[in-house]
Amino acid sequence: RERDRERQRMIRTVLVLALAASCSAFQAPSLPPHVRGRARATARHTAVRMAAEETQPKKKVVVTGVGAVSAVGCGSDTFFQNAVAGKSGIARLPKWADEYPCNIAALVSEDTGWKGPEEYMDAKDAKRQGRYTQFAMAAAKMAVEDASLDVTKIKEKDRFGVLIGSGTGAAEFLEENCNKFFASGEGKEGLDAVSPLLIPNLVSNTGAGLVALEMGAKGPTYGCVSACATGTHSIGDALHFLQTGQADVILAGGTESAVTPLAFAGFAAMRAMATDFNDDPLKASRPFDKDRAGFVMGEGGAVLCLETEEHALARGAEIYCELAGFGASCDAHHITAPHPEGRGLAAAISQALKTGGVSPDEIDYVNAHGTSTPYNDRFETMALKKALGDAAYDCKISSTKSVMGHTLAGAGGLEAAVCAKVIKTGVIPPTVNLDNPDIEDGCDLDYTPRESVTMDRVRAAISDNLGFGGHNAALVFREHVKP
Repeated sequence: RERDRERQRMIRTVLVLALAASCSAFQAPSLPPHVRGRARATARHTAVRMAAEETQPKKKVVVTGVGAVSAVGCGSDTFFQNAVAGKSGIARLPKWADEYPCNIAALVSEDTGWKGPEEYMDAKDAKRQGRYTQFAMAAAKMAVEDASLDVTKIKEKDRFGVLIGSGTGAAEFLEENCNKFFASGEGKEGLDAVSPLLIPNLVSNTGAGLVALEMGAKGPTYGCVSACATGTHSIGDALHFLQTGQADVILAGGTESAVTPLAFAGFAAMRAMATDFNDDPLKASRPFDKDRAGFVMGEGGAVLCLETEEHALARGAEIYCELAGFGASCDAHHITAPHPEGRGLAAAISQALKTGGVSPDEIDYVNAHGTSTPYNDRFETMALKKALGDAAYDCKISSTKSVMGHTLAGAGGLEAAVCAKVIKTGVIPPTVNLDNPDIEDGCDLDYTPRESVTMDRVRAAISDNLGFGGHNAALVFREHVKP
């Protein structure tokens, strides 16, 4: 790390010298005096700014709150407790899915502790918003409550941001309006049938925008979109804004609700979902197992309350852990299939370790993307071995998708929340249904089969995700040590 810092110092020194030389060059008599003056001032300002950045260390970023909406529980604790207990939220879908090759999913319902959107937002607003936005508001408010953060007392609202992403936006809103449009005969009557709220619900940044509106956040706020890596990218972006001093508090994560007839049909057409366990839904999601045969869709998501260490300590916040590093890459291989050697994901994980200043042998836990598809589980295992080396065999790994299903853009948020809980509690949730590890396919690591494990401490943890488009992202969390 010291060599990297020295290299960066050398680069900046060269740039500063180059700018100084440019200042001299702007004395050229061929340039009008006012142009030379502005050019010299700009060059001097840039040189001073770069020198200041060189001497300003990155701020530590900590997790102070988590909020989750999932098929295994809602809130800051229940989702994790049920994941640790191996309680699955996968069940049969309504009748509309009876003729689909896969007719099971992991849905959020009253049985999972979902009290309805009216619990977290005005009833009128709730009716006007898509389900993923309702989840975003709920998870954000849960995270704020868990962090004991009074947002009304945040004085500098332009240093308070919201980065919550979604991959599909309000899929159910789009389908309902399409049905109304075509049922009305298109044309003028079809136009009259379409809701003016269609476009605000269709775009994927509405969740972040509404949370910011509700809480008065005027800092970095937008919705990241990178398919199933969305939540992880959102949290990684938040890390950047906080480390560089552009914000003090950011609510970050991802939510999704795409278990609708049309969206579900699209995934079924791709033949990527589990079809062998319709009569036994609890056994369907089985990452790294020899009998795995596809993923199980889910809905939900999670939001982390992230703060600079300075801000958190100043208000006496309880800290889960430090968010240390982030890495991102692209396979540039295939629009849906991961790289066959796991190179892109390995690069993202390595980058997250490097930026976080964490060595592979410090990693005690990995919350794997673990989708239960033949390709993903094999290639992800390859990636972990490339990035961690021999340390891949020494750490605990698990896929909580075995009970929560694959929540798409919500996965990164939920799995980051799991990592924060794991470091805080030392309890590793299991990979449910891992009865026969697929060693012949290279899945030979410790995936914490069937039962949770309690460790004396978890020094550092990784959460990694892959998304359609070849997107890879990884986060590194570690124990927080007070200064």
